[in-house]
Amino acid sequence: MRVLRLNSRTVLLLLAEATLVYGAIIAAVYIRVGVDGAPYELIEKYGYWKAGVATIFCLGAFYLFDLYDFVVMQDRRELVLRLVQSLGLAWIALAFTFYAFPALMLGRSIALIALPLALGLGVAWRVTIHWFLGHPGIGERILIVGSGEHAIEVAREVLNRPDAGYRIVGFVGTDSELLGKSLINPRVIGLTEHLEVIVKREGIDRIVVAMGQRRGQLPTDRLLQLSLAGNVSIEEGATFYERVTGRVSLNMIRPSWLIFSGRGRQARFTAVSRSVVHWLVALIGFVLCTPIIIVTALLIKLDSRGPVFYKQERVGKNGRTFVLMKFRSMKVDAEKSGPVWASKSDDRTTRVGRIIRKVRIDEIPQFLNILKGEMSFVGPRPERPHFVAQLAEEIPYYEQRHLITPGLTGWAQIKYPYGASIEDARQKLQYDLFYIKNYSLILDAVIMFETIKIIVFGRGAQ
Repeated sequence: MRVLRLNSRTVLLLLAEATLVYGAIIAAVYIRVGVDGAPYELIEKYGYWKAGVATIFCLGAFYLFDLYDFVVMQDRRELVLRLVQSLGLAWIALAFTFYAFPALMLGRSIALIALPLALGLGVAWRVTIHWFLGHPGIGERILIVGSGEHAIEVAREVLNRPDAGYRIVGFVGTDSELLGKSLINPRVIGLTEHLEVIVKREGIDRIVVAMGQRRGQLPTDRLLQLSLAGNVSIEEGATFYERVTGRVSLNMIRPSWLIFSGRGRQARFTAVSRSVVHWLVALIGFVLCTPIIIVTALLIKLDSRGPVFYKQERVGKNGRTFVLMKFRSMKVDAEKSGPVWASKSDDRTTRVGRIIRKVRIDEIPQFLNILKGEMSFVGPRPERPHFVAQLAEEIPYYEQRHLITPGLTGWAQIKYPYGASIEDARQKLQYDLFYIKNYSLILDAVIMFETIKIIVFGRGAQ
């Protein structure tokens, strides 16, 4: 898959930490029962398998605490704190599992030895690897072709992610007056006419082409020669930006961006399979949530006057409108003065409304919209026609978000904080366009898992 490739650094982290945790548990067995007793504990009593189960619990806890998000994990104290919290959660979950399935139990003494051992090894490993990944002398050396706004935007995103493993050596452009000048932090180190010399001299690993105006300025012949030589990777600026940030830059986007995004028969098959899977999940979810629906309906009626459900016109796929259903979380006269953007701490919400919005129970009736084919579980959040008309005038390409079925949750919802302004809508659109260009069942699964994590832990972008 093009977007959600498993990042090699994440895979290495997973394998290394699986080895560390597994090794800590095996070492705890040897410490507790000695060299002579360890084979019996590990082989006869299936200790190796039990250690594997415990390792899976730990890795799952690391994921829940965002320990594989390199952007989140730049603060070392936060890193250590989350390691402690995640291992604590894993051991609590294991305690319940051992109680339910005694055959899986490692042994209380072994667990007490393994926990601090795994924590110590984990902290030492993480601090070391994050220092290594963030070291300015280590990483893929990047040369940016361009010296305008697009080039600076690409550089800024890379500099904000030191643990991503990219190191910007500098810029090359066509204006000799900019030579030696700092555009953001790296300097303009040469002209495009000397591109081959600069690449060889600076040991460049990747060239990122980020020129706004390319006509007559793009060093096509030199880039072609470098590409054919095979000594350096060459990537288009918008594609590189998209891969690093997980969003599409509205400043770099061109009208042809979707034409060349690989959509065709495979995409149509993906769309059909997504619809089937989302419909089945919505059906199962609606049945399982029936008790919650009944209790919530009663609480809403007891808390304030008005209907249980709130119906609102929204814009769906291809601009067609539909009626979205939610549990009513606001007072009946909340919009007596006209449509208003909802805010995170909206004083128009009722007492029950504040609770059901916080845990997303108010969204459950949208399962019916999914069953009717008006929505999917994952996609751009549907907006009201009033705001769509306003935003389409203010933000370029805004209506492109209606190319696919809207969703209950989305890439923008897990990646960008709650917002209620035109600038927030602009930022979220960049994530929506990224999703539209790259959607798949795997990406949908990741978004749904992240959404659940956000709800359970009460933090994140939503």
